[in-house]
Amino acid sequence: MFDPILLLAGNPGPMTGPGNNTYLITGNSGSALLVDAGVGTSTHVDELASALRQRNARLADVLVTHGHADHASGAPRLAEEHPGTRFLKQPWPGQDEQFTVDWQSVSDGDIVRAGDDELLIVGTPGHSPDHLSFWHAQSGAMFTGDLVALGTSVMIHASRGGNLADYMRSLERVLEYGPRVLLPAHGPRIEDPRALITGYLSHRREREEQVVAALRAGHATVDAIAESIYHDLSPALLPAARENVRAHLEKLRVEGRAVFDGARWSM
Repeated sequence: MFDPILLLAGNPGPMTGPGNNTYLITGNSGSALLVDAGVGTSTHVDELASALRQRNARLADVLVTHGHADHASGAPRLAEEHPGTRFLKQPWPGQDEQFTVDWQSVSDGDIVRAGDDELLIVGTPGHSPDHLSFWHAQSGAMFTGDLVALGTSVMIHASRGGNLADYMRSLERVLEYGPRVLLPAHGPRIEDPRALITGYLSHRREREEQVVAALRAGHATVDAIAESIYHDLSPALLPAARENVRAHLEKLRVEGRAVFDGARWSM
């Protein structure tokens, strides 16, 4: 039975909830794969070592969904603790170099061994340009990184390579696989993927309508548009709200529906 072991990365916060989820996959072969590297906390490193000992397994691979620090910055610590481990991700030039391990490239369509199982690499850019998801066909499970999270939305970091149009296409692509369960990097597992993803798509379309309405009402900056849309939002989440507004504006600009003169946005 395919039964990944959830290991929290030990980095709770406003943007990470109780902390990043990482997933350990082991098998009878004695090799193991970890989905996402965490941030290198001693708690995470110790729990990983304990789980490997209990299963008499060796960490063969760390497969990273994308290069944001809460997913990749733990790689150097894991490399110290587990010599010979491979670190796999889709390249993100200018970002990957800060995490000092010998990254090996994977991309859409590749297959990676995970214990006794195989994972198909599925390109799901948008949250970041290098974002990947991992599909386990036999169980219908997909590891989705920061693509979705139960009970909240996902930030599209437009100023650092995020792209809303790509993100929405990635959501639609995941639906095409018909997954039975999604294993996200934040929050609980998602038992009804279709309902959640269709809700995400609807939410983004509604948010776009709100951004358009704000522009038509004369709100001409990211801050002004964000303040007109997001009411009673925690100050800790305002930067994420602004990034999402920026992502919507960039999508509208590429589609020829909005313009930016260097200082102000307009329809």
